[in-house]
Amino acid sequence: MQKVLIIFNREPYDSTDVTWNGLRLAETLRKKGNEVRIFLMNDSVDLARDILKPPHGYDQDLSQMLRDLIRNGVAVQVCGTCMARCGVYKNHPYFEGAETSTMGFLADWVVDSDQVLTF
Repeated sequence: MQKVLIIFNREPYDSTDVTWNGLRLAETLRKKGNEVRIFLMNDSVDLARDILKPPHGYDQDLSQMLRDLIRNGVAVQVCGTCMARCGVYKNHPYFEGAETSTMGFLADWVVDSDQVLTF
């Protein structure tokens, strides 16, 4: 089993499937027995906010995918500084299971991971 850290940076619904594919990879890695950890920063912090809803016509609920990962034991940390600086929904709280975190915590995770991926 490997420790895999996935760092998300992009706005969840940015007219691409980058975030969706990253979440799909996280679930696949988890199912294969790896320890998956997720850190959200920059505009990706909206992913951990209850207020985020899929845009009209988009067939995936990315926040629900993240909640499902949390429910299945994936640790999710979210940049505390980014809460007020980033995303469409600045200053809205993060949902339960998504822990407010710091750059120092991310640095510790990077050092402690076998693989670090960014989306």
